[in-house]
Amino acid sequence: MQCHMWYPTHMVKTTVYLESDVVLALRRMADSQGRSQAELIREAIQTHVKKAKRAKLPGIGEFDSGHTDTSERADQLLTRAAKRGGWR
Repeated sequence: MQCHMWYPTHMVKTTVYLESDVVLALRRMADSQGRSQAELIREAIQTHVKKAKRAKLPGIGEFDSGHTDTSERADQLLTRAAKRGGWR
């Protein structure tokens, strides 16, 4: 009889190297909580990723014109810039 492991299709198998003391603590935690080590690792990584700040796009938030209505005046500003040759 063959035993096949079933993994959800959205999961990707990976390998992680851990210090031996961390592995021991992880095993004890999994046993005490009645959960798998893999479940605890996934949960810890998901928590960390959600808390991590996303990198900002270059230039976003770096300059402050002091104006709060720039998007509302975009046509006017672009027309004025075009007349003065304000971009190249």
